Amino acid sequence: MTPPCRCLLGEFPEGKALAELIADYVASLPEELRASSGEADRRLAICRECEELSDGTCLLCGCYVEARAAKAGMRCPAVPGKW
Repeated sequence: MTPPCRCLLGEFPEGKALAELIADYVASLPEELRASSGEADRRLAICRECEELSDGTCLLCGCYVEARAAKAGMRCPAVPGKW
């Protein structure tokens, strides 16, 4: 068994199908509920460096970080103000 990686869903073979579902979900959100693509990218860059990221999942809250980062008004559960 391979150890979990600190990566996003689309970056490991087992996560590609789920990454596509998450991307479809994000695309289906009304624009006013979505963070800008720049903001989502900024948030994901922070998540990639976090010790609580494992195979695209936040170990603190259980969310798929790509979905959480894409939604306006969401916050990082690890550190207040982190994003």
